[in-house]
Amino acid sequence: MDQALNEQLRQKLTPGAGLLMPGAANALAARIIEEAGFEALLVTGAGLANTYLGVPDLGLTTVNELFDHVIAIREAVAIPIIADIDTGFGNALNLYRTVRLLERAGANALQLEDQVFPKRCGHFDGKSIVPKSEMVQKIKAAVDARRGNILILARTDARAIEGLDRALDRAAAYAEAGADLLFVEAPQSIEELAAIPKAVPGRHICNIVFGGKTPMLPREELAKMGYGGILYANAALQAAMLAMRNVLQHLHAKGSLAGAEDRVIGFADRQAMVDFARYQELEQRFTGA
Repeated sequence: MDQALNEQLRQKLTPGAGLLMPGAANALAARIIEEAGFEALLVTGAGLANTYLGVPDLGLTTVNELFDHVIAIREAVAIPIIADIDTGFGNALNLYRTVRLLERAGANALQLEDQVFPKRCGHFDGKSIVPKSEMVQKIKAAVDARRGNILILARTDARAIEGLDRALDRAAAYAEAGADLLFVEAPQSIEELAAIPKAVPGRHICNIVFGGKTPMLPREELAKMGYGGILYANAALQAAMLAMRNVLQHLHAKGSLAGAEDRVIGFADRQAMVDFARYQELEQRFTGA
């Protein structure tokens, strides 16, 4: 665990900071995010389900699959990592183990949500949530489980089920239980977005999903509302999916990449992106090859 990196993330997410945090589904995406200049990222649960298993975000991934991906991403980048642990992979006891695992893997914050297991994507219909008291106990378990100062990000999906006022009530209860960061998922208007940080003191995160339920406002406007962090959990994934489909359709139709050269990264750039020069230097140092 990196206590200094945990504290660095806490300081970056002060109210009004508006820190942009894209989602990474794998270590390659994480490298691209860091190279682009972002100062933190989310290991996206939806992205992991989509890319690793080729399935929707319906709670189908396991804690071991997430653990392996977080370790790989921690090795690949030096910026803070928020790991999306969904509902904690079970009850408060399961969550206790999940916190210990992900802390050991190198996560700097853990995003825990109050949906019933198996969860659904926050912008899907048909979600269900656990009683507020159950989530409060899970947050207390997460706080108790951590060995260091890893941050607990408490997300509520109550807006879609019980309305905004009840979602705000939950956010306040989660802060009182010890959550370091708060996240009301899927507000459905500019007015709702603006109301959340005003109603509940604390460090707030919002999530912008292209094609989702929440208005896609500029960073400056969201920061002015009081948000400490702004997630674009699946921007990289959606861009990659579109690019792959377009290039592969071109290849299938034309029989080569001729005419699509500007849509494919060059060989040298590809190697630079995965830090080939460093591994080449290590190989030379240890083997003389």
